[in-house]
Amino acid sequence: MIKLLAAALLLSLLGCSDSQPSYPLMGGGIMRFDELQGKVVLVNYWATWCKPCREEIPELNAFQQSHGDQVQLLAVNFDGVTGELLEQQAQSLGIAFPVLAADPRQQFAVKASGALPETLVIDRAGNFRQVLLGPQNGEKLSALLQQLDSNQ
Repeated sequence: MIKLLAAALLLSLLGCSDSQPSYPLMGGGIMRFDELQGKVVLVNYWATWCKPCREEIPELNAFQQSHGDQVQLLAVNFDGVTGELLEQQAQSLGIAFPVLAADPRQQFAVKASGALPETLVIDRAGNFRQVLLGPQNGEKLSALLQQLDSNQ
């Protein structure tokens, strides 16, 4: 066991460790973006006080359900709430896709727009592509998928 720990420490010091950041999920578990390669990832920022956010969540839920083989939606609370309050707020909005308990924006070097709703688009290869501002719906997101697939 000691040899195994020493080997892991040595690999870490040599820079051979897995450097992909992981993000805690509401309710437990972690998520890493490299696990989602092959899917378009949409990171949606929301707040309970944002009326357009409340209106778009059912559209996002339906899109995730119908396109889950191609897309992974992730939710991030704009206000940075955590713990039980995060769970209560996500439940009150009816978010049916994974909620990140930490903001991944820094991984993609994307500054906050300050507007809501805001959705980051990560392509199938794991590269940041664009920011979508304003509420999204199934029609807009389907067109986005077609555009991303035609550009790759």
